[in-house]
Amino acid sequence: MVKPFQFARVPRILFGNGMISKLPGIAEGYGKNVIIVTGKGSFASSEYCERLLEELESRGIEYHIVSIPGEPSPDEIDDTVKRFDGAGIDLVTGIGGGSAVDAGKAISAMLGKKEPVKDFLEGVGKLEHPGTKIPFIAVPTTSGTGSEATKNAVISAIGKEGFKRSLRHDNLVPDIALVDPDLTIGCSPEITAASGMDCFTQLTEAFLSDKGNPYTDALALEGLKSLKTSLEKCYIDGSDRDARAGMSFAALTSGICLANAGLGSVHGFASSIGGMYEIPHGLVCGSLMAKANEVNVRELRKSGESGASLKKYSLLGQLFLDEKDKTDNYYIDGFIGYLQSLAATFRFPGLKRFGVSDDDVSKICKITDNKNNPVKLTIENLEEILRSRVF
Repeated sequence: MVKPFQFARVPRILFGNGMISKLPGIAEGYGKNVIIVTGKGSFASSEYCERLLEELESRGIEYHIVSIPGEPSPDEIDDTVKRFDGAGIDLVTGIGGGSAVDAGKAISAMLGKKEPVKDFLEGVGKLEHPGTKIPFIAVPTTSGTGSEATKNAVISAIGKEGFKRSLRHDNLVPDIALVDPDLTIGCSPEITAASGMDCFTQLTEAFLSDKGNPYTDALALEGLKSLKTSLEKCYIDGSDRDARAGMSFAALTSGICLANAGLGSVHGFASSIGGMYEIPHGLVCGSLMAKANEVNVRELRKSGESGASLKKYSLLGQLFLDEKDKTDNYYIDGFIGYLQSLAATFRFPGLKRFGVSDDDVSKICKITDNKNNPVKLTIENLEEILRSRVF
């Protein structure tokens, strides 16, 4: 019997190498006044950006470039909204990594609103967003967050009492996700590894989630198959177009999966740690993924009541090990070993480099969520996971 489930809407998806060339024509269909939100500058300094702006000008489209160099803060969103209040913006486009896409999504959602964005953030504000927005197109230039397919924009106020929370509404799903793998070719090995592990974690946590369903399971497995053949290739040779396309597909799929199945303890850590320290989201995921799954498996085995989750871990082992006719336990342990090997390949630094101290572990774990994890972890379990990477 198939258990009841719901499935969220997805954007219109345009996927393929060279797809960025279609953006000017699509933008013209919305109007002549466009905001382009970018990240630190890699896209802005690229040949793709130059061609895009030339084509927009040739079509008589007025564009305004907004640069968000890191994870968007409430002040950055509010300041941008004030800047363009009454400007008659027809379209917002977010071109960049997950932060640029989230910033563009938030700006499109807040244009025309008088309240600050903080008032609408989950767990921070007290207002519900009405779901009205300016049309929004997401154009990812990394293969990680899958924000091009989700209804939430992550907004951060970083500090000891900081937060990392979502602006969320079903209507905030991008109108169009324009996914061009060629835009990811310029990513450094470090960004490729960190964003790739964010994607890997999302697919794995969605597959293992107690909120998953047959659709998300099928999509997650397809994304993981693509990631398996692509992630390390991209890390070794960033110009491999086939591998880049594989990772772009995996990241897009991870966004669809997380939107419908939720995530687990690793993303719980990424939220709590990311609100307190200036640290790349994907690096937290990559750093903690192996240990978190090791603890999950140990606690599932102890419980004696979670055969379905352990069977899923076995399926993950079968996918990544390419070995036949082994026992479930062999595949389960082999998957954990694969994660450990991958983390060693990517050489993620310890979290102390970013300011995380031993004294902060307890505080972080008390605010770390693991609601869709395949097993309920205790504070002691969470502290064990985190302490393994505080060096």
